[in-house]
Amino acid sequence: MKKKILITAAIFGALAVITGAFGAHGLSAKLKPQDMQVWNTAVQYQFYHVFALIGLSALSRYQTRLINDCYYLFSFGIILFSGSLYLLATRELTELSWIKAIGPVTPLGGVLFIGGWITMAIAATKNK
Repeated sequence: MKKKILITAAIFGALAVITGAFGAHGLSAKLKPQDMQVWNTAVQYQFYHVFALIGLSALSRYQTRLINDCYYLFSFGIILFSGSLYLLATRELTELSWIKAIGPVTPLGGVLFIGGWITMAIAATKNK
């Protein structure tokens, strides 16, 4: 499990660096300032939860269901929260106006993040 968590963290971490650099160097002149801010929020939260996954890997030696649940909550949270923000930030640039309909996905990703943190806390208290 530890290896799976670290590999996932590494992939999401690399993607966060790529999306951050792409935003700074490729999109900053093309997006409105508020859309650039949305993009940067997506990058930030992706990084925060990469670090959460790395921390989770330290608890993974216990191999509990809580650790597994936390892994999925953080991973799907990144996909839904950050992924939807990346799409929302670039909707005018991509001319895909229907993307604004995915706006409700972002808070769902946030709920998954909150669930992941709570699950991590419970897992940490149950393991000695």
